[in-house]
Amino acid sequence: MKLVRDTWLIFQRQTLLLVRQPVWLIVGVFQPVMYLLLFAPLLKPALAPLGADTDAEMYRIFIPGLLVLLAIFGGLFQGFGLIAELRAGIIERSRVTPVSRFALLLGRSLRDVVSLLVQAVIITVLALLLGLRVQLGHLLLAYLLLALIALMTATVSYGVALVVKSEDALAPLMNTVAQPVLLLSGILLPLAFAPSWLQRVADWNPFSWAVDGARALFAGDIGDPSVWQGLTIIGVITVLAVIWAARAFARSVR
Repeated sequence: MKLVRDTWLIFQRQTLLLVRQPVWLIVGVFQPVMYLLLFAPLLKPALAPLGADTDAEMYRIFIPGLLVLLAIFGGLFQGFGLIAELRAGIIERSRVTPVSRFALLLGRSLRDVVSLLVQAVIITVLALLLGLRVQLGHLLLAYLLLALIALMTATVSYGVALVVKSEDALAPLMNTVAQPVLLLSGILLPLAFAPSWLQRVADWNPFSWAVDGARALFAGDIGDPSVWQGLTIIGVITVLAVIWAARAFARSVR
């Protein structure tokens, strides 16, 4: 199938570029590691009312939120690289190639998903060394949720980058979106601590559902409704985001 072949070719090229400059992988994982090492130890007393009276329980609450944070921010700022390619004429030269326009987007986005999952594995391994306990099957399902989030945010970032075509416009726009998403998703602290009105507002944030689902998986409660609710909501939004970004990409390289 041409789309699959073209996507694989673009994915290989983008991955090779990432491997040649692994500093971006290191930079991407640095901040979450700092949160893990310097912020997580402060949470045990704060999370005690939720039953997190051991290191394992504390990390089961904190690590899923941290990984969702990594997926959101790791994807939202991928558009900067695309703007650089626009300025260098790389996207312009793509017009004369027979490669599928959708593959140009999907190959890049899948590279971002793989990069995110590598970083997530690093964070998880460090957390396991610090006391986290989680079942492998539940962890893999949580990684699927993270992959969907990374695919969604990366494609949205690429689509917006093609519209604004400027780092000066993209940076404040992404920060404006990311800030309320962070505060209304219970990433660092569960929203159980929040007043009821804030919890109601957070119900409209799809990433809040994703965090709840990821925490249920880390806690070993795969039957919790938040798991399938989070996967369904994020899955639907991801499909819509990919379709929108693909159309923006097709118009830009037509």
